[in-house]
Amino acid sequence: MPRSLRRLTLIAGCWAAFITPIIASSLAVASPIDQLSDLTGRVSVVVTLKGRDNFNSEYRYDVSAKNLSSETFAGDSLYIVLDKVTNIGGEERENLNSDPILSRMDVLGQEGETSDGKPYFRIPPGANPDLVPYSQSLPVSIRLRNKDYMIVFTPSFKVYGARRPPPEPKQQSQAQPPSPSTNPRHQAQERQTDKLIQLLLKKGVITEEEWRKANQP
Repeated sequence: MPRSLRRLTLIAGCWAAFITPIIASSLAVASPIDQLSDLTGRVSVVVTLKGRDNFNSEYRYDVSAKNLSSETFAGDSLYIVLDKVTNIGGEERENLNSDPILSRMDVLGQEGETSDGKPYFRIPPGANPDLVPYSQSLPVSIRLRNKDYMIVFTPSFKVYGARRPPPEPKQQSQAQPPSPSTNPRHQAQERQTDKLIQLLLKKGVITEEEWRKANQP
């Protein structure tokens, strides 16, 4: 093997050994939310308290997304993210150690977490595959269990998703002129010509042999 080729092979092998762990670690922490947009301002969150278990300090919410804009968002891209939990004073961190109050919650049934540790849930598909303008999605059922038995807390949610690109305009095909065989005017001329030929043949003006030669390509 030539020396230059051996050097290239060595460099390629070392580069692969260096970059592979980086790619693998990046894929391991990536979440679908990281590729989507925060739709705050265009899509609002509708939160309804559906149940409460005082013994386990568990709360169940129905959370849906309402499109306030004239845009259409792809239904398979929509997620609800539990952004934060605040106490009765509106604070999202504990006074003693400044930990997020969200970290003191058991979030049940989540699909995953964002890169900064926030739980997310996929919005279920409805009759319409997309969230069209001024429509509301089906709700996601979210259960929160308060490990500290905090008397009052308020969850805050955000919607992440992607806009559905508008359909590409259809290219208008150029109108093709009708073929002679389908052109009514041409068909009428053909009939008139046939009648004239039959008349000339009948009168003996032309012979059938002359007519065949005239029609040869």
